[in-house]
Amino acid sequence: MPSSVIKYFSYDEVTKTLKIIFVTNMVYLYQNVPEKAYKMLKASGSKGRYFNSNIKDKYKFQKLEEE
Repeated sequence: MPSSVIKYFSYDEVTKTLKIIFVTNMVYLYQNVPEKAYKMLKASGSKGRYFNSNIKDKYKFQKLEEE
């Protein structure tokens, strides 16, 4: 299901980094995210709600330049 907040996301199993591109084209890398959290985000019916409850403010992040 498309998200009204998240445009795209991907996960690197080796570095445990979750990359999220928001609909605003802002890009964030969340560090040390467990694979389970990524899989739950992927399976979630509301990606924005899951993100806000389980990822935002829970993991260190780095903001990148806009895509």
